[in-house]
Parts: sequence; structure tokens; C-alpha cells
Amino acid sequence: MNNIFVFDIETIPDVDSGRRIYDLGELSDKDAGKAMLALRQQQTGGEFLPLHLHRVCAISVVLRRADRVRVWSLGEPDADEAELVRRFFDGIDKFAPTLVSWNGGGFDLPVLHYRALLHGVQAPRYWDTGGEDRDFKWNNYLSRYHERHTDLMDVLAGYQPRASARLDEVATMLGFPGKMGMSGAKVWHAFLDGDIEGIRDYCETDVLNTYLVYLRFELIRGHLTPQAYDTELKLLRDTLAQEDKAHLHEFVENWKSG
Repeated sequence: MNNIFVFDIETIPDVDSGRRIYDLGELSDKDAGKAMLALRQQQTGGEFLPLHLHRVCAISVVLRRADRVRVWSLGEPDADEAELVRRFFDGIDKFAPTLVSWNGGGFDLPVLHYRALLHGVQAPRYWDTGGEDRDFKWNNYLSRYHERHTDLMDVLAGYQPRASARLDEVATMLGFPGKMGMSGAKVWHAFLDGDIEGIRDYCETDVLNTYLVYLRFELIRGHLTPQAYDTELKLLRDTLAQEDKAHLHEFVENWKSG
């Protein structure tokens, strides 16, 4: 397989920007976040913040390269947001991989765009649409219908929002583990409690579900033979079983079929 870079992010309210935009003064992070969510509830009827007010607290990836597959979270647990965003785009510049996500076009990548803008993170390879490399004119990371970024939710729904599905439900339908232990709605509370490791573990299981759905997608469109598909599943199972991480072992235990 070519270099495959599957990714998922977890976010919390950007309380620093919230204080400036909404004039929240010296409120604590907890209270500033609460105020931002309350204001959003008044504006829209829901607490989901606009994308430019999401701060990245974890980025987890699966990298399939050469004869290996690896899952990890970028940076150390105490790394700041700028480092996480920089590591993400540095990986794209280094490997020029196929990016794979679930709703990455609608959420993860726009959030990363705004955070790169905030921190001044350079990513010339990612933003290239043919000015530097002519091949990128016809296949780049930014065009919805190109394949350097495959947003599985978008593609499988035929680019029809009303046909979109949840990753958890699709993964579970296919016999993969689906959500384990946490959800995006709980990330802010976990962060306030100092449980960044729990957030990173959750993000890693989400990105593993995405990778497994991607392998099935590669099978149905003929990019993998049934034998090659089974080989990829075995490689991932064996890799996770060798990891000294309880959440990855639990993931394998909950992996029923596929």
C-alpha cells in the first residue's frame, strides 16, 4: 500500500479566544468554557462551537507504510497545541501520504486550518494545488473530489449530507469495536479533570475504527483483493497485540469480525 495517514482529532473550547471575542474577562478556563457553550446554546439551540473556536488537545494517527502499521498520538501528553498541529503538517510534508478521515473535510481539517493560522504553522505541501508540484493540480489535499484526502463519511454518503452516518455505528455494523469508554461530548470534562491520557487513548481507538472502515472501503472498490484485505487485518491485529497498552488490547478483544 502507499503511505496511508489516517487521523482523528479531539478538541476543547478555545477559551483564550473566547475571552477576547466574547469579553469574558478573567474567568477561569472552566467558567469561560461554560460561558462559551451557554452563548452558543442561546444562538443556535446547541452547544457545538463554531470550528474556529475549537482548540486541538489530541491528534491520533494510524500510519501504514512499507510493511508496517503503527498507531499513536502526536507529541507528548503535555505538548501544547502548536506542537501537535506542527507535527501533523510536518508528517504530510515528510511522507506526502494519502490522508484518511471520518468527517475530516467537515470538521478535523477546517479546525486544523484555523489552528495552523493561529500558530503560524507552515505546511507548503498540504496547501499546494499545483503551483509547486504540477501533479497536485489534479490531485491535492484541498479538493473535495480528489483522493489525497479521503473523507470516508463524505465518500460513502455520496457527498449527500442527509446520507451521512456516524463512525461508531458503521464500525459496529461491520463488527469493529466502535466507541470505547468515552465520546466527544465528554472530552472537555475529561480535560478539566486532567485526563489527557484518557482522551488520547479514546482518540486512538477512534482512528483505528476509521482505518478498519478504510480497509473495507479499499476492498469494495477493488484496491485490495480479499486475500490482501485479510492480510491487512492480520497485520493490524498482530501489531496491536504486541503493544503494551491496555486500551489497544481491549480494542482487539472487542473486535468481533471484519
